[in-house]
Amino acid sequence: MSSPQQFRSFAEFYPYYLQEHSNPACRRLHFVGTTLVIALLAFTLASGKWLLLLVLPFAGYGFAWIGHFFFEKNRPATFTYPLYSLIGDFAMYRDMLRGKVSF
Repeated sequence: MSSPQQFRSFAEFYPYYLQEHSNPACRRLHFVGTTLVIALLAFTLASGKWLLLLVLPFAGYGFAWIGHFFFEKNRPATFTYPLYSLIGDFAMYRDMLRGKVSF
């Protein structure tokens, strides 16, 4: 097994992240998961039902990992680059909303 690629910054990582999300179905599932995370976080903050925070990882990662295992057929970047991958999720979400990354 080869050692993971080293990235010095998120700017270096993001093109790799997008490459790992080349399948439209995977990107769409990421979009659904990230939308659920944002909505659930907003609801939790508004309602004060703090236990709902425990659901956030399942909402976000559940959809994303289905996209990787069944459509991309690759290993989620989260396993190797957890922080950059989380940032990448929101960057790709933003770029999808802006039309820079296709649905």
